[in-house]
Amino acid sequence: MAQTTQTKAPTLRDRLGNGAFRAVMALALALPYRWRVPLTGWAVAYLVAPLAGYRDRVRDNLAQIRPDLPRAEVERLARAVPDNVGRTIAEIYSGEEFIDRVRSIPLEGPGAPALQAAQAAGRPVILATGHFGNYDVARAALIARGYRVGGLYKPMANPLFDAHYVQAISRIGTPLFPRGPKGLAEMVRFLKSGGMLGIVVDQHMGHGAPLTFFGVRAQTATSAAELALRYDAALIPIYGIRQPNGLDFRIHVEAPIPPGAPETMTQALNDSLESLVRAHMDQWFWIHRRWKAARR
Repeated sequence: MAQTTQTKAPTLRDRLGNGAFRAVMALALALPYRWRVPLTGWAVAYLVAPLAGYRDRVRDNLAQIRPDLPRAEVERLARAVPDNVGRTIAEIYSGEEFIDRVRSIPLEGPGAPALQAAQAAGRPVILATGHFGNYDVARAALIARGYRVGGLYKPMANPLFDAHYVQAISRIGTPLFPRGPKGLAEMVRFLKSGGMLGIVVDQHMGHGAPLTFFGVRAQTATSAAELALRYDAALIPIYGIRQPNGLDFRIHVEAPIPPGAPETMTQALNDSLESLVRAHMDQWFWIHRRWKAARR
């Protein structure tokens, strides 16, 4: 298991927040999976989100990005987005039960043949996704059917939370590589050996390129494209789309992004995710501060 890069001592706020989360998850994990997932979604949407300010952040982002939405739809999304976040957390912490739920989902979409061909040829692949649906569905399903898939992750600010979060995503599969110098060498060796690397590409990065998302400036890391170019890896967008019953998923694989300038390739990733979000507005994590640069 990849080691976390966190070194700071936990604060009192860290301890209180982590303790509350662990208590809620202990109760949730005592329930059957089919109840655990929707009840955790409800708890996050109606108990956590109002206190944490998630609903206000959803409203603020939508006011900036989709001011055309009717107020009733904004309020629906202010509840539905945290619900999806809560369901995702419950699924990731469910380990084998989650894996069993997703292992047999077929790969669909124009990029599925390219992904399967890369697996057969032992060619490295960068699997680019976003905080959409459940971002670990594809990794879990591919590992369960024998694909060598690693994951690049950003350590959490709360070191106590980070420790058990890494354990949870490790139960889905390894290797995992923390962002930064500590995980870079292992990640490069893994790619060179023909591994597939999952990267979430839709968070604000202050040092990233000034690209657009929903037509608004959004600083975006170009590392996925740069890795693909440097190690002759296929760059393939992939998503786990939550289905109407709230428990099942489709795995949609888009066509590989053609090689080119890293900024051009990364903008294509942004456009790919944007198209999917527009079709499923309640499945993207609108709680993120994605447009910090535009606000400044």
